Amino acid sequence: MVSCFQLFVTLGMFIAYCINYGTESIHNTSSWRITMGIGFVWAGVLAFGVLFLPESPRHVFRKGNTELAKHTMSKLYGVSENHRVIAQEILEMRIKLQEEEAEAATTRWYDAFTAPRMLYRIILGVVLQSLQQLTGANFIFYYGNTIFRATGINNSYVTQMILGGVNFGTTFYGLYVVEHYGRRLSLMVGAAWMFICFMIFASIGHFSLDRENPPNTPSSGTAMIVFACFFITGFATTWGPIVWAVCTELYPSRYRSTANSISTLVNWLWNFLISFFTPFITSAIDFRYGYVFAACNFMAIIVVYFFLCETQGRTLEEVDNMYIEHIHAWSSKKWVPPLRTMHGAKDHEQTESEPDHELHDVPPAPQS
Repeated sequence: MVSCFQLFVTLGMFIAYCINYGTESIHNTSSWRITMGIGFVWAGVLAFGVLFLPESPRHVFRKGNTELAKHTMSKLYGVSENHRVIAQEILEMRIKLQEEEAEAATTRWYDAFTAPRMLYRIILGVVLQSLQQLTGANFIFYYGNTIFRATGINNSYVTQMILGGVNFGTTFYGLYVVEHYGRRLSLMVGAAWMFICFMIFASIGHFSLDRENPPNTPSSGTAMIVFACFFITGFATTWGPIVWAVCTELYPSRYRSTANSISTLVNWLWNFLISFFTPFITSAIDFRYGYVFAACNFMAIIVVYFFLCETQGRTLEEVDNMYIEHIHAWSSKKWVPPLRTMHGAKDHEQTESEPDHELHDVPPAPQS
């Protein structure tokens, strides 16, 4: 569900490219008034949609409203409110809340940095969000017109629509990848794929393309567009959606909003820096700029392998325990949380008279 955020970002980008293409031939102020005005429509949709957005189950649980938490989880999971999965997750949330209450009566803003292994995870989230921008995706998206005008394409707005369509279409597969191949493997394979694509893209642009007169090397221009599409496919199916999912899974509920906002802030900071400095850098080193992004993609493989634990199929409480217990990232996929082990033993002893899909002895609601 978090990865759907990235899906609709790519949809917005694709629509924006189409609008830009449609207003290209307008040679008056309407060319920018139309594009800016349409933006208000989407803002209105967002404002209206937020009215129907439910609160986080963990947020309302911590406020003492267990029934609302169960109701929201029931809708999200597509099961009844007394389903054993919901009962087990409520139990995990209660245990974690009791542990936190035993540690401190109040939550101070700086506790997000001093709590067990939180500084480590905040830095990891910041690095992951930084690397998502440093993959080079926005270099291509923001400056696609400029890049492909240099390759001899007559109408670079058309090229942008092609790249935007590839980005949007392949993100659908990213929603499948994030849940079926695990976070760690998907991110490492995606980074390796983008590393290869940028190495080839930058090499063709610097050594093969005639930058003074691009039409003299049409095959080089075509190859650059092809590898740009290959790169976007790798980004849209891995680092585009999965990083957002991972960064929401890294932190416990108590510090989640603070820590996640910090990593997101850094994402937008790098977004700004890339958009601001790219024209100056490309004018100095041309397409060799791609080697910088290739190096960042290679670094991303190392970071994920050594520092990011596998969070697929785990609750926030389980992920929190995994980092507190210093589980090695490369062996985290095989880690079994103690609570699941306990429930596994209980399931084994379960009688036929007790249905497997429900847990009747639901723990009591927390006291407000």
